[in-house]
This record gives sequence, C-alpha cells and structure tokens, in this order.
Amino acid sequence: MIYHFRQALLAMRGNLTATVATLGTMTLTLLMLGFVVLLTQNVGRTLSQLESQVEVAAFLRDGADTAGLLDQVRALPQVREATLVSREQVLDEMTRDYPYARDAAQLTGNPFPDTLRMKVARVQDSTTVAASVSRLSGVQDVEYGAGYVDQTVRTLSAVRGAGYVLVGLLLFGTLLNILNAVRVAIYARRSEISVMRLLGATRSFIRMPHLIEGVLLGLLAGGVSVGLLAPAYFQLAARVQALVPVLPIISDPGAIWPILAGMPLLGVLVGLVGSFFATGRYLRELE
Repeated sequence: MIYHFRQALLAMRGNLTATVATLGTMTLTLLMLGFVVLLTQNVGRTLSQLESQVEVAAFLRDGADTAGLLDQVRALPQVREATLVSREQVLDEMTRDYPYARDAAQLTGNPFPDTLRMKVARVQDSTTVAASVSRLSGVQDVEYGAGYVDQTVRTLSAVRGAGYVLVGLLLFGTLLNILNAVRVAIYARRSEISVMRLLGATRSFIRMPHLIEGVLLGLLAGGVSVGLLAPAYFQLAARVQALVPVLPIISDPGAIWPILAGMPLLGVLVGLVGSFFATGRYLRELE
C-alpha cells in the first residue's frame, strides 16, 4: 500500500496541471453542492412556515348556509383545517387592531361578513382551494394572498431547480476532468505499465495508485470546500437574520455540520468512481 500511495503522489506531481484543474473543479462542485443543499433546507423551512401561515379566506353572503359550507370545504382533500369565524368575531379582531372599528360599526352597522378560514396542506394548494371554494353557493369572495403566495412559490421553486441543474453539470464536468487526468497519467506511464504487465502485474495492482489519486483529490477538495463554505454560510446567515428577522434561516450547527461533513465523503466517492471507470477504460485501450 505504501508503494501505491507513493505512486499516486508521483502521478499527481507529474501531471500538476491536470491535478490542479481536477482539484479546482471538484472544489467548486462541492461548494456549489453544499450551498444548494443548505439553500434547499432553508427554502424547505420557509415553505413550511408559509404553509402554516397561509390561509384561504372565503367571505360569505348574508343568509348563507354556514354549516353546510363548512362541511363542504372540510371535505376538500387539500384543506387540512377549516374554521368558521362569525362577523362578530371578525369585528372583535379588527377592534384589537383598530380601536375605532367598533365605534364605526355602531354608526353604520357591522360591515364584515361571516368568514371561512382554511389552512391548506401545501402552499401550492391555495390556488386550487380558492378556485374550488369560490364556486360554492353562498360564497361572495375568496382571498388568499395570490399576489405574494404564487410569486413566492415560483421563485423558490426556480431557485431550487436552477441549483440542481448547476450541480449536475458541475458533477459531470468533475468526472470528465478526473477521466482526463487519469488518462494522462496512464499514458505517461504506458511503457512502465507494459513492463509491469509482462512481469505479471494484475489490473488491480496497476489500477490502485490511480484509485488512491482520485480518493486523495476528492478528500482534499472536500476539506477545502468545507473550510470555505462553513464560515461563509454562518456569516451570511447572521446577516440575513439581522436584515430579515422573519425568515427562518437555519443557523443551528447541529443541523448544518452533518451536511458539511458529507461533502468530503461525496468528494471521495466522486474521485473513486471517476478513477475506477477511467482506469478500466484506458487500460483496455492500452492492451
């Protein structure tokens, strides 16, 4: 094993340009992957908070069958909770925020209608529920904050989708760089490899230094990416929380470090897989 480890280091030093290119690409890939995973976790928490807060409010006409409407909306599969708020309760709520609302109601009457308030299982379901409830008899109008709910969902989904595509492209580019680096190393040692084959060296013996090289590159790239991403994320999270305190930013080290710890392991896996397929392919070409 010492021999294989030494040969791996010699191959990395002998092909320094390919090694640096592969290391840089792997580091960038792992940085982007870690960032996207952390971003996805924060997006998921934000969506969960939206799901718990977003309500679909149906304003009922005077004389509407409130009990029947309540049963109908509770039967919708997207609705996880529905309550009926009487016009008197709505007035009490408005009075807490606007003390003069009750005085105005005494002069002109209670202007607020009976209201059905529904919480949906997912933020995306609010549009479907609003459309279904608006068609019910006795419903005057429906409000669910379409202006910000729809836009927020689209934006968060687009961010996640773009991140996944970018990480996939970077992972593919990393594998190509590993293939090229190993190919250069094998062709540089083709005479030595031919002699080793003549002396009875097995494919696994010849392949081992290159597998170690891939593992070392992956481990080094993972360590560098964690060293760069960890302080950057904690600083960014602190600034975002200071600027927008309502956002549920993940800042608990217990939730973040398992993700960061997985980055070197992923780097080792990518390096090992890339080297394994590269050596198998190009050893067949040399035979």
